Amino acid sequence: MSREAETARNLRAHVEQMQTMTRFVLATLALASGVYTYLGVRSLLDGTATLVFFAAVIYSAAVSVGIYGFWTYLLRFLPEMRDAGSRMALFGVMAIGCLMIVAMSSWLNAAALAGSAAVEQHLAETLEDYTGDLDQAHSNALGALSLLPDIQRASERFARLADDERNSGALTGTSGSGSVVQLLTQMSAQMRELESTIQNSRETVGDLFQRGQERLAAMRTLVSAPGPIQPRSDRFAEEAVALAGVVASLEQTSIAPSVARAAADLSAGFIAPVADGRSADLADRQDAVMATVRTSVATQSKALSDAAGEILAQPKVAERRYVPLSSAEAVLRYAGNFLPSWAGAISIDLLPAVLVGIMAVVYGTIRRGEAGLTDADRITAADMLRSLELHDMILAHKKAAQDAEDASEEALPQAAPASAENITPLSLSDRKRHEP
Repeated sequence: MSREAETARNLRAHVEQMQTMTRFVLATLALASGVYTYLGVRSLLDGTATLVFFAAVIYSAAVSVGIYGFWTYLLRFLPEMRDAGSRMALFGVMAIGCLMIVAMSSWLNAAALAGSAAVEQHLAETLEDYTGDLDQAHSNALGALSLLPDIQRASERFARLADDERNSGALTGTSGSGSVVQLLTQMSAQMRELESTIQNSRETVGDLFQRGQERLAAMRTLVSAPGPIQPRSDRFAEEAVALAGVVASLEQTSIAPSVARAAADLSAGFIAPVADGRSADLADRQDAVMATVRTSVATQSKALSDAAGEILAQPKVAERRYVPLSSAEAVLRYAGNFLPSWAGAISIDLLPAVLVGIMAVVYGTIRRGEAGLTDADRITAADMLRSLELHDMILAHKKAAQDAEDASEEALPQAAPASAENITPLSLSDRKRHEP
């Protein structure tokens, strides 16, 4: 016997010996897949505890039976296919079946393995988004504070010019409280009012921002806290709604629109007093100074309006709504972050494909090794002994049948000889001899 034939015979013996092990492996993998499928599907179902339990058990049992039957059929039939067409057809069926197994089981297995971590990932990313929203809303609300230095300088400049005009007549050449002093004092007062408005908004913005920080701290605690994820997700949703309200309040608290309107009123609503000089020369000088003040006020108004416009042009905080996810949905959304869990979940279901490939290779080697064997070469010693036993049984059966037939013939009664009187002679002489 050739070496290839001996290898084929050994391989066939090993295949026969490993049938029980193969069934055990398939049953174990199918059972494991069913357990994790149960854990995954339970998080998707709604209803009473009893309904959810039985529905999840039935679904997971169906998955386990389907996976076991699918791989059992392939292990039996695919290695036996000899022509390439049939083999490729079964490989195509196996590929379709693998996709169906992933669709009905593997993603639920991944949800059971990494569902809680995926939901925590969703909470963490949502927390980052809300943190950015709070910071942006706070920045927008405090944007008008950047105008305070300009407003304070303008207010101080108008007040200083009013004092100089009152004390030394620095602008008109004549000291005293005239129309120029009144106008400069009026402009300084308007700037101080605008400054006071901006300063008062700072306290409100600070309080709202502090409340937002407290909400964020509570949300961070829920993300990293131990325990079941579902109760934490529910409380996180409550905190997210409250934080969204704080962000909206910050957006409405921004003083920038009011600053823009006040800056525009400085120029558009400029009202210069009538020159009250005691002489025409002084009145002309007062008119000239007030015209200069008007120009200065217009310039200051335009600068403040432009700065307020830049603040208002900043992007607004988009309205954000927290959407809770189940563990299965979170695993799908953040699949890239949980590749090891996905790999393990899929491997549990598709590992039998490796066994199918092994059996296909082994059977191919067996067929090549047995191709040159005759019928006599294919008979083992056990087959020969079994054949001899069957031959002896057949001979014994034939001998028993022959003995039974012989015994039945001997048991038949012997026929009595006929008397001479009843015998008619055939020849005439014999007939005459016997006649009287």
